[in-house]
Amino acid sequence: MNQRVFLLAACLLMSCMAWAQDDFVVAPNGFDVVQQGIACGRIDTVAYSSTTVGVSRKALVYTPPGFSKNRKYPVLYLLHGIGGDEYEWFRHGQPHVILDNLYAQNKLTPMIVVLPNGRAMKNDRPEGNIFDKEKVEAFSTFEKDLLNDLIPFIEKKYPVLKDREHRALAGLSMGGGQSLNFGLGNLDHFAWVGGFSSAPNTREPQTLMPHPKEDAARLNLLWVSCGDKDNLMHVSQRTHDYLSQHGVPHIFYVEPGYHDFQVWKNDLYHFSQLLFKPVDARLYERYRRAGRRAETNIRSSQYPQMLSDGRAVFRLKAPDAQRVQVDLGKKYDMTRNDEGIWEVTTDSLSEGFHYYSMLINGVAVADPSSESFYGMGRMASGIEVPFAGDGYYSLRNVPHGEVRMKRYYSSVTNCWRRMFVYTPAGYDQQPDRSFPVLYLLHGGGEDERGWSQQGKTDLIMDNLIADKKAVPMMVVMLDGNMPLSPFGEESLKLFEAELMQCVIPFVESNYRVDSSSKSRALAGLSMGGLQTLYAGVRNSTHFAYLGVFSSGWWANQPALSDPHYAFIREHVSEINNNLRSFWIAMGGKEDIAHDNCKVMLQKYDDLTLRYVYSEYPGGHTWPVWRNNLYCFAQLLFK
Repeated sequence: MNQRVFLLAACLLMSCMAWAQDDFVVAPNGFDVVQQGIACGRIDTVAYSSTTVGVSRKALVYTPPGFSKNRKYPVLYLLHGIGGDEYEWFRHGQPHVILDNLYAQNKLTPMIVVLPNGRAMKNDRPEGNIFDKEKVEAFSTFEKDLLNDLIPFIEKKYPVLKDREHRALAGLSMGGGQSLNFGLGNLDHFAWVGGFSSAPNTREPQTLMPHPKEDAARLNLLWVSCGDKDNLMHVSQRTHDYLSQHGVPHIFYVEPGYHDFQVWKNDLYHFSQLLFKPVDARLYERYRRAGRRAETNIRSSQYPQMLSDGRAVFRLKAPDAQRVQVDLGKKYDMTRNDEGIWEVTTDSLSEGFHYYSMLINGVAVADPSSESFYGMGRMASGIEVPFAGDGYYSLRNVPHGEVRMKRYYSSVTNCWRRMFVYTPAGYDQQPDRSFPVLYLLHGGGEDERGWSQQGKTDLIMDNLIADKKAVPMMVVMLDGNMPLSPFGEESLKLFEAELMQCVIPFVESNYRVDSSSKSRALAGLSMGGLQTLYAGVRNSTHFAYLGVFSSGWWANQPALSDPHYAFIREHVSEINNNLRSFWIAMGGKEDIAHDNCKVMLQKYDDLTLRYVYSEYPGGHTWPVWRNNLYCFAQLLFK
């Protein structure tokens, strides 16, 4: 089993802790090397009668140092891959050496380890075409052999504890799939289950755990791991996503490596230390984010990496540079090694998406290891910082809509412009259905790509619609940049004309939308929030919902704000009657628009304009605006 593959790691649960990166992610040097002068366990070959297969079958059994027949032991059943047999772990993984060394360091609960042959057929040798249908099916047959023949044999021959609390099942690749399938499918037999780089034989997660809450209560440990370069990562990832979605505590561990024994030995080193003892809940988060490549990295880049406490590690090869910094709002000086590679570890970063730049000899450039995003008025790098509550914009196994790029000619600006349009899952399959529309506006220094890329609008909407928290709707992400100063009266008027005369007519002519005001919403962040305040309030006969994120009229610019308040004073009853929801949100006191917004809301109170106010901490940033969209979308068109 030496096929190369790709991985990514993590799990979900609790506190963030400052653990060192290298001494945790990978087992220490020498962990799989025979140490002199320590007590050693013993490996024996046993034969048992298999009523399932109808022959005598073999397995290897490891008994720990100091093994005594007068003591009862828990048991770990450790399974091989599709190209192996009962000797694969012994020959390539040296489990006896790894375990002996851990016992010498008092890191293990004494246990017996059984290495069976998971290919339950009369000729169970890994020869010929190992992917032959009969041989593959034999891996499924092994479930009966394990439960009805092997476990009873072990429990009769060895002094073992026979309850589920003292029985574990784990395996690599095909054996990882078997372990998840058989372990989670037989929780009356196993309380400890581990899948290392599980293969596509792994059942769909909803089949593995059809009753996640009840099943989770019966597990002492569920471990899912994979190498970050393993091409089978999607199997572990989908399992992790389902478990996270349903709140099932588990360790999702993404480690450096491919689909090979360097990864699987490391898995055994970590997994075995957790067995048959209370599991420290802090380990879930520790494994989840230890040395994980950022999801915003380009395909081949291992850096930037996220550490378990939210810090990020950046690297850049620039041997001729005199000074290199990372600019995340705060500048971090990088240090250079002898190979010309610069590196720095940041402070702990807040959740979600952050723009950043590399400063090379004082010049700001995009990091070649990261995806680039249009923000700050230019292309900049971005890094995604995971956190325990980011599931609402994660990529889940739900029906997915589409984001379509559309060009249209603007009679207002006399040029071709572009918008991105999200259509919900099933849009093309329902030709007789009309959908409501949310028109969604970006902020200053960004464009129509912002909500689609930085904002993850499609994933937020896909998940909300799948969870029946939002009605299926279209989202139009348009370019709010006008060929005038963005924050003046003339620019706002021009935007209003663009929206009302060009964008809405184009959308309603090219998509199946409900054109009534009750099926139209307008929202925006920062500059887009001002545009929503201007165009939305003035056109409340066209919109039933307005969302304003991190925005508000400047308190010191009455020439801009006073006409707005005068319009409301004259039309307040009409506006209140037209708007089903006027939702205004801020990123807490640290939001640069907070004070202006508070002044504006006091004016609204004086004018008896109805609104709902909400706060989500995080300042003037994309993590706040993603959450704003998540909350606002649930209010619409109901």
